[in-house]
Amino acid sequence: MDEATLGDMSDQDLLARHVAGDPDAFGEIVRRHRDRLWAVALRTLGDREEAADAVQDALVSAYRAAHTFRGQSAVTTWLHRITVNACLDRARKAASRKTSPVDDTERLDQLLEPHESAEAPAERQDLHRQLMEALGTLPPDQRAALVLVDMQGYPVAEAARMLDVPTGTVKSRCARGRARLLPLLTHLRADAGGSGESGGGRNRTPGTSVPPASGTNDAGPSGSAAVKGGGGRT
Repeated sequence: MDEATLGDMSDQDLLARHVAGDPDAFGEIVRRHRDRLWAVALRTLGDREEAADAVQDALVSAYRAAHTFRGQSAVTTWLHRITVNACLDRARKAASRKTSPVDDTERLDQLLEPHESAEAPAERQDLHRQLMEALGTLPPDQRAALVLVDMQGYPVAEAARMLDVPTGTVKSRCARGRARLLPLLTHLRADAGGSGESGGGRNRTPGTSVPPASGTNDAGPSGSAAVKGGGGRT
């Protein structure tokens, strides 16, 4: 089947074709969703290499577990859930290896794309670095909830499906995370005073949510999130 035909199919139909043995169907799913999965992973983990590995782990898991998908949620929700779980696994393992939060300036600088480092205002770069550093101080579960709701703009109910927890748990994690971030980010909000409210995501409430990270789409790694031996173009 050619790419044009695959591009017209729904995610669920593509997944069904993959399970049936179509060698290209899963590659089309990856093409559609990899950038959003990468953005979630990068903002959850705060490290490009770890995020790339988490996305790859998630895509391999999804490739192998496609036959278990029952259509009880959207394919994108299912993929996000697998990706977030892969991120949380890596974050917990990293936490067990060290006791300090993300504080490597060189590594935080890597979160900014090359064009952004050269062209974006210094203030915006600094905001992004401080935001990622602050997020790095949160427990992984709270960080993942805030990334999905406040930074990616997903409704709480959708984030709950992605995290596979009740909506009340997502609300609680977001509230606790915001409370912990508030002392770290108050000066950023004060510095931005007078600039007016930004467009923001659907769930942002003035005075409560995390300031947006620089850019709306973090560019994914070139090829590093592709499925190894996955039978499909990425």
